[in-house]
Amino acid sequence: MSATPYLDRLTARGRGFLGSRHAILGGAMTWVSERNLVAAISNAGGFGVIASGAMAPDMLACEIEATRALTNRPFGVNLITLHPRLADLIAVCAEAKVSHVVLAGGLPPAPAMAAVKQFAHLLCFAPNLAVARKLLRSGADALIIEGSEAGGHIGPVSLAVLAQEILPALPEAIIFAAGGIGHGAGIAALVEMGAAGVQLGTLFAAAEESVAHPAFKQAFLRAAARDAVASVQLDPRLPVIPVRALRNAGTEAFVAKQREVAERLDRGEIEPAHASLEIEHYWAGALRRAVIDGDVETGSLMAGQSVGMVKAIEPVAAIIERLVTGAEAALARARVAEPA
Repeated sequence: MSATPYLDRLTARGRGFLGSRHAILGGAMTWVSERNLVAAISNAGGFGVIASGAMAPDMLACEIEATRALTNRPFGVNLITLHPRLADLIAVCAEAKVSHVVLAGGLPPAPAMAAVKQFAHLLCFAPNLAVARKLLRSGADALIIEGSEAGGHIGPVSLAVLAQEILPALPEAIIFAAGGIGHGAGIAALVEMGAAGVQLGTLFAAAEESVAHPAFKQAFLRAAARDAVASVQLDPRLPVIPVRALRNAGTEAFVAKQREVAERLDRGEIEPAHASLEIEHYWAGALRRAVIDGDVETGSLMAGQSVGMVKAIEPVAAIIERLVTGAEAALARARVAEPA
């Protein structure tokens, strides 16, 4: 690995918190962030994160064990707060002595935060400054600020705005920036602003070690940033979180699915809670078709706007090396340009 003294100094808190060579988190991507990719990220000096998604507790236990068979480096587990068996999943992580847990998918409940804190470092997503402060007061050890440029489920605000709002206001907090990051110079700018590190997903989804179908990866290679679009919410009674994915027939099918569920809601055939859940299940199935089966026409090609920077299918180690050397070069240029 290349020497990166400037980057190391600026990311010292993030690296120390994660226990990894570089403060680069792998974004947790359902069906993609499994044992092979997670281990590859950790082995290459980053910090892999298992996406538990809708896994049952026994499945998660197996995935943690299988990941440990592939790496002796630290990695974490991402848990969705809306999972009906969240407490059981936390218990699995405790039993497996997982060192870091990310609670995602909404404001985490206090009991879940307290349970995780008993055995692991806790990371939470902060969509704005007020929530960031609340999470830190509630016991979060680190935060992830993810801009709307990211792939998958997204918030409404860009990383460029979130970074300016949150990083200067919380200089003592350990904060990882995410969303649309695809180049070392971008990492350099964020850590200069105060980020302790970064999180990336889209670049890793197309890596050699990713289990995603070859057709899925080829779609990434062909795509431009503008092709990764956010889903539209048709009915306020179905408050589904927007999803960013590559535009295809599946994008239009999702609009039709919302319309169908809304009509059933009008007829009283389904309860509001079940209606929203059906929408989420639709996304999970569409994502699996794309990632596992290679259905790039009607499946969900979840990708961030950094997809335009995916130029080749290459090993995770090469991706991380390029990112850190690019960041180091940008930081070095800035130091040279400084007045004496």
